[in-house]
Amino acid sequence: MDLKIHINNIHGSQMAAKITGKFSLDENDFRFTAIAFGRIGGQNVGAKISKTTEKELEKLGFDVEEVIMTLQKNLLQGNLTLPEGLKKESFVDD
Repeated sequence: MDLKIHINNIHGSQMAAKITGKFSLDENDFRFTAIAFGRIGGQNVGAKISKTTEKELEKLGFDVEEVIMTLQKNLLQGNLTLPEGLKKESFVDD
């Protein structure tokens, strides 16, 4: 699955941050929100998409759970693009 993520905004710190952005699949763009948690127990990300996006993904033949899992994995691994002026170091532990 070729899923590309672009972050629009991040509010918070290394402990917890709210992320808004979009992801692309088969040249279709979809919005998402996510909460990223750090520290105790390691990094974790919970991503959410709207019911409308879920229905669109299903129409395109995608497994919604698989898309969300891939989205979360890519967010955790830093496979994403950021807006100009925002650096991964500002919200990712080294």
